[in-house]
Amino acid sequence: MRKLTRYYLWYSGCFGLFLMALAILENEGMPRLWIGYLFMFATIALYATIGVICRTSNVSEYYVAGRRVPALFNGMATAADWISAASFISLAGGLYLHGFSGLAYIMGWTGGYCLVALLIAPYLRRSAQYTIPDFLATRYGGGRGARGTPVRLMAVGATIIVSFIYVVAQIYAVGLIASRFTGVDFSVGIFLGLASILVCSFLGGMRGITWTQVAQYIIILVAFLIPTMWLSAKHAGNALPQVAYGSVLPKLAKREALLALDPREHEVRASFQRKADEFDALLSTLPQSWEQGKAKAQRQLDAARKRNASLVEIRSAERALVAYPKNADEAEHLWREQRAANLARARPPEPHAQPFPGATFDESDIKRNNFLALVFCLMIGTAALPHILMRDYTTPSVHETRVSVFWALFFILLIYLTIPALAVLAKYDIYTYLVGSDFAHLPTWISYWANVDKVNPLISVTDVNGDGIVQLAEIAIDGDVLVLATPEIGGLPYVISGLVAAGGLAAALSTADGLLLAISNALSHDIYYKVVDPVASSQKRVTISKLLLLAVAFIAAYAASQKPADILSLVGAAFSLAASTLFPPLVMGVFWKRANHVGAIAGMVAGFLVCLFYMLHTNPILGGSLSAAWFHIAPISAGVFGVPAGIAVLVVASLLSAPPARASDALVDYLRAPE
Repeated sequence: MRKLTRYYLWYSGCFGLFLMALAILENEGMPRLWIGYLFMFATIALYATIGVICRTSNVSEYYVAGRRVPALFNGMATAADWISAASFISLAGGLYLHGFSGLAYIMGWTGGYCLVALLIAPYLRRSAQYTIPDFLATRYGGGRGARGTPVRLMAVGATIIVSFIYVVAQIYAVGLIASRFTGVDFSVGIFLGLASILVCSFLGGMRGITWTQVAQYIIILVAFLIPTMWLSAKHAGNALPQVAYGSVLPKLAKREALLALDPREHEVRASFQRKADEFDALLSTLPQSWEQGKAKAQRQLDAARKRNASLVEIRSAERALVAYPKNADEAEHLWREQRAANLARARPPEPHAQPFPGATFDESDIKRNNFLALVFCLMIGTAALPHILMRDYTTPSVHETRVSVFWALFFILLIYLTIPALAVLAKYDIYTYLVGSDFAHLPTWISYWANVDKVNPLISVTDVNGDGIVQLAEIAIDGDVLVLATPEIGGLPYVISGLVAAGGLAAALSTADGLLLAISNALSHDIYYKVVDPVASSQKRVTISKLLLLAVAFIAAYAASQKPADILSLVGAAFSLAASTLFPPLVMGVFWKRANHVGAIAGMVAGFLVCLFYMLHTNPILGGSLSAAWFHIAPISAGVFGVPAGIAVLVVASLLSAPPARASDALVDYLRAPE
């Protein structure tokens, strides 16, 4: 403990000196691009160095870090594992866009850790297994019986699906950060970050990941607090964001009220409504509208060629024809998206501090129900995420595991109590200084972020009504941009922008490391070693895990390069699936002796299928329709139906089948015995 404390104090001091050196270099005229390169490559080199130092082929070290990580440091590593790209990059952006409704994420994720501490963590550590499927197979298989194999296979499948969805979101964030701060292509940025992920997890397994995550948490904390404290001092004269939050929120409410009455805002929103109506008209006359539009695009190109128009005009007409939908089905999908986007821009933003705003009581009631459903899913999902629960195996004792969960919650709260303040401070800054400014003098950070992704711009400011003044309705900002752009919004030196990028990268990499290890360990330990080759040597088991980790990492990177959805949507789906599939057998396996392998299998299948069906049935991205939602519950909260279904089926199936073996009863007694 003393040695680790000394090492990380030295590390923190050196990191502070590194920041000071870059600040001096920026002041001396070093180009911004070079500062971005230094931040990105210095941190990646740091993580790679730790991975090389911690390399191991020992099974216990590779899977569970030798079960000797002190509670304090395991708490820091767990916090880094938990504070993913969704927390660091997207959560404040979600609060910026949705106001009070975004607090569901903070409440759900924080409450989930309380469930981990009370219901799962100590019992997992006492079982002394390596993975979550290992624990479930031992509990429901009656020791090492063959009946545990189906449960193990089901748990492995759930672990892979949940972790894969989650890791795609993290790798997407890596590409976003790398492309912004190094200038490389988005896809190149993804594989650049992937190299750092692989060095840590491939060489050192849980041992390398643990000590890397402690280092990453320090960067995450510093990167998040510095710009937030700066904005806090700027707008409230107080460097404590949590205190400034209460004083700035009323100012923001007044500004929102003024903008809501501005006739120019109404003019811009009416323009977006007209565009939405135009797309509605096109959709109502398909396929004729598609045929007419294609013919019109072809005529414009032919006319430009006939009159010997300029090359720029001809190229523009050619691009318009190439970009036109290839068939009526593609046109319908595209026009529906564009209609929805314009309708969203036409609606005035919800007041930030108003809970569940709605034109009618029913509309407000629906929003409240969705808020509570999302909190429920995030809480239960947190208590069932394999890559988080794996960390409970790494401490020396059950008592250390309990203490570790406390420290993890403490370190997470240092960030989570700051996120709502950051959203309010950044929103107030934009509403006060950007809205109402001259289009001819837009801040440079807008053009920077607009060029990161030219196909789907992360920020767009367009003079819709042509008055030369920026209106709130003319600003479209992606939630994933807000935190990364906060230093530039607040007028901080660019070195702080690089620091925030390094923090976001650390958050994404730390979580991606844990997720990839959870997948590869489930495949190598629970499938290869426990089912395929039980006599495999320790060296062979670790080698297989490393090879599988490589394969999964590259598949996930390819999936992330396709930009499947926004980060919070991907993460939300992972939580609902984890809650529906893994939470029922985990908790019932500890607290109900009568639960058996038949019930566990039936419960996992039922929970997974109900959750998946609801997502497919209601999510427009997956081909569903929101009009088919049950009780108006959003697809992201599908777990609110999957969890009860999984528990109910587990109970019924267990009662209708033979009681579990005596070994299972003995294991439950052992897990719940006084320490």
